[in-house]
Amino acid sequence: MSLKNCYNFEDFRKLAKKKLPAPIFHYIDGGADDETTLKRNTNSFDDCDLIPNILRSVGEPDLSTTVFGRKIDMPIFLSPTAMQSLYHPDGDKASARAAEKFGTMYSMSTMASTGFTTPPKFTLESIMNFAMRPGWLFRYFTNKKFELANIKHKTDKGTNITKSVIDYVNEQYDPQMNWEDAEYCIKKWDGPFALKGVMSVEDAKRAVDIGCTAIIISNHGGRQLDGSRTPFDQLKAISDAVGDKLEIILDGGVRRGTHVLKALAAGATACSFGKAFLFSLGAGGQQGVERLLQNMHDEIRRNMILMGCKSVKELDRSKIIYRN
Repeated sequence: MSLKNCYNFEDFRKLAKKKLPAPIFHYIDGGADDETTLKRNTNSFDDCDLIPNILRSVGEPDLSTTVFGRKIDMPIFLSPTAMQSLYHPDGDKASARAAEKFGTMYSMSTMASTGFTTPPKFTLESIMNFAMRPGWLFRYFTNKKFELANIKHKTDKGTNITKSVIDYVNEQYDPQMNWEDAEYCIKKWDGPFALKGVMSVEDAKRAVDIGCTAIIISNHGGRQLDGSRTPFDQLKAISDAVGDKLEIILDGGVRRGTHVLKALAAGATACSFGKAFLFSLGAGGQQGVERLLQNMHDEIRRNMILMGCKSVKELDRSKIIYRN
């Protein structure tokens, strides 16, 4: 199997599984607890159907939209994801270059990286799994040493001592953080500001009140609170409440162009995704991410034509129906 044979999420996932050591692969693949929310993130799109219109003289549809004050050429971009150099030595650089080529955005994570030294947890099984992926090991030993570029001057964890970077991440999550802290950040930033992890109408309204220009509806890939609602499940209600006041990004479970169309019709400004492009990065570096983005672009374009829509602005509630 090669990149040219990758046409969908599962194809990229299978190729990444062949190339990455099991601990690295499962870091992308897994979710919290029983992974109920992880699975539901994508399955929730199946509860909604598209309604096409015919004979609309679509021509070449306009896939562009504007998010965070910037026009992008298609309504999906790369979510901020940590430690991308675990999956390919070019890491974030490869993802950013691919996004630029397709006229969309790459988002930098606080835990962005450029190589690999964070010590994995070794067991006999994991050592054997690393040994069975010589290509990954070769890249590991012959490329630039890993560092967490955004935090390397603030901590040694994950850089040069045998201490898990997760310890550093956990230390940064202050359970006492509140809305006043977020409002302070917005005032200091003085530019487009998106709050990620909004999952309730109440929080969406509060985000408007403190000055957010966008919200990202996300349960963080089903990796935190298992049993929580999915972004697509919550999108309609949140859009009804605040859709005319700020931009809404749907993040979670997006695997197909039709998922993007459903999200836009339900009220999203654009979508973002993480697991899909991480698998494509692991499968083939920059070329892998480019292949994924080309597939998504082609699917969105083709299905816009089949829907009878000349522009993403024409995607509204009249274009979808919920089964329940």
